Amino acid sequence: MEEDGRRTLVIGAVALLVIVVLIGGFLIWRHDPKAELTVKSIPNDLTLTLDGQPIAANGTTEVRPGSYTLEAKRNGFQSYSQPLVVRGKDPVDVKMYLYANGPVGVAWGKNNPEQELEAEAEAGRRYDEIQDRLAAKYPILAQLPYIGIGFKATYEKSKSDPRNPEAISVRIYSYLPDGKEKALQWIAGNRWDPASLDLIYATS
Repeated sequence: MEEDGRRTLVIGAVALLVIVVLIGGFLIWRHDPKAELTVKSIPNDLTLTLDGQPIAANGTTEVRPGSYTLEAKRNGFQSYSQPLVVRGKDPVDVKMYLYANGPVGVAWGKNNPEQELEAEAEAGRRYDEIQDRLAAKYPILAQLPYIGIGFKATYEKSKSDPRNPEAISVRIYSYLPDGKEKALQWIAGNRWDPASLDLIYATS
């Protein structure tokens, strides 16, 4: 009898443990939201990773909320990576378009003209978006290049943040001894903050 009671106790404990595990798993699953990440890639056979883990280059993948890095690679094309933020269960759509940087990529474009045209259209759209953001961030761009008394102002890719496509440097060429001073007066007269500009000075 004592052995039967012990066996019943063990079976009961195991059953209780199974129930606890099942309920716990259900609660974790219930409170572990995932979002649908839908990706469209050109070339359609590129290799795509999410924080280093391979995912489908075209299609939908379930992703937990958080910050990630998407990276796309393919022979004959320039690699591209971009940050990705997933919030809750909100679906995320991403386009990963690579651009040819060698003979293999050029040949692929000739053999896939429809995808090539779509990639070019996307490049144009991205360029316009960047220009709009630059114009909002740097109002001085509306007047560059500018020639003043003793100086000329132009802009170029940022020297202090060269990897940022949305950062610029303003280069001031001084033709007269007081060219720099005149340039700063022009900047102040337009109510631009010199501290917000990556100013580079040169004499000519």
